[in-house]
Amino acid sequence: MLKKKLSLLPVTLLFFSLQSFRTPPVPVNSPETHASYLAVKFGIDNKAIQLALSGYEKLKQWGLLHNLRYLTIADFSKPSNTKRLSIIDMEQQQVVLQTYVAHGRNSGTLFAKHFSNKNASYESSLGFYITGSPYFGKHGKSLELKGIEPGINDHAKQRAIVLHGAEYVSPHAIAQLGFLGRSQGCPAVPQDEVEDIIATIQDASCLFIYAPDQHYLQSSRLVN
Repeated sequence: MLKKKLSLLPVTLLFFSLQSFRTPPVPVNSPETHASYLAVKFGIDNKAIQLALSGYEKLKQWGLLHNLRYLTIADFSKPSNTKRLSIIDMEQQQVVLQTYVAHGRNSGTLFAKHFSNKNASYESSLGFYITGSPYFGKHGKSLELKGIEPGINDHAKQRAIVLHGAEYVSPHAIAQLGFLGRSQGCPAVPQDEVEDIIATIQDASCLFIYAPDQHYLQSSRLVN
């Protein structure tokens, strides 16, 4: 019996030696640490991640999220010709998808700079949304979005702001224009990815649309 125990010693030492070289997981409950990790690895704006994680935790505590696994960030601090929509798996603490996302036609061309909660503004609205159910509309398969920030994005339903696919959200559009085509205010995504995106984030997950807009940053109760 002693010989058997002794024979396991080198294996045990090797196991603990290997364990000591593994990178420890980044804790989700540490927004600043997690934000820095994701910002460096995936090129997401650090401030966008910090605010998204903070808001996600508040919505989680308030019981407003059912699909807790995924947090989606549309980072409008970046130009539209970059992959600025990121879906974060909060269990695995990894970005599982990065892709293109369009902003509203009156928000800007390459960059989104103007934002509105008004009907027929054709501008994007910033802030936190809770995803709803998928449906088939004029853009094909789409996803309902509920804007939950009063005065900022709470007119999303009456403005018909939803997540949908569009042909103008593609590398081809970027090659022609230098930027993506633009929507009427919806966060439009590539047509060939929309079904997978909807299947992942539907049913009350958190979507955060970010830009370094001072009016939003000073007005939002979820980031203050």
